[in-house]
Formats: sequence, C-alpha cells, structure tokens
Amino acid sequence: MAKGYWVSVYPAISDRERLAAYDKLAGPAVQAGGGRVLSLLPSLGGRVVAHEAGIPQRVVLIEFDSFEQAVAAYESEAYQKALVAFPDGVERDFRIIEGID
Repeated sequence: MAKGYWVSVYPAISDRERLAAYDKLAGPAVQAGGGRVLSLLPSLGGRVVAHEAGIPQRVVLIEFDSFEQAVAAYESEAYQKALVAFPDGVERDFRIIEGID
C-alpha cells in the first residue's frame, strides 16, 4: 500500500504567533492520525537551498502509512479544530498526495 503525504508550502507568513498557536493544535492532531513530520523547514533551523523560483519559504512534509490515513487525519475532528485556529495572515498551499510504492 502506498504511503500518503501532506505537503504544505507557505508563500507568506505575516502572523507567526498565531501560526505557532495553530501548530500547537495541529501537531497532536497529526500524531493522533498516525502522521510523522519529516520536514518542517526552515522553521526548525534546517537548511534550505532554493532553486527555480528561489523562495526559501516554510515547507512542511508529513508522512502517513497510507493515502487513506492521510485523508482521514485531515478530516478528523481534532485537525478540523486546529484549522479553525489557522491564521488569516498566513498563505498556505496544501496538498495530500499518494506516494509511489
């Protein structure tokens, strides 16, 4: 069974404090849904080398054991509560994708 991934790219963040409040709710919801954070850059001081468009923006990559599990975690009550806290001052491009076996 192919793994599932959440891929989030943040082109603009104007309210880091409110984003941190969302992160505090989203983290436990993701873990409860079986997700494992593989990348949270550059927020945790990791390195980024930007090519093409050249924007070293925040990127979050979360792995799930299956695509279905990734979708279910997004649709979970706990994550939906976290989304309510998602700040208006943050632009995010979010996708759930299926991995390759």
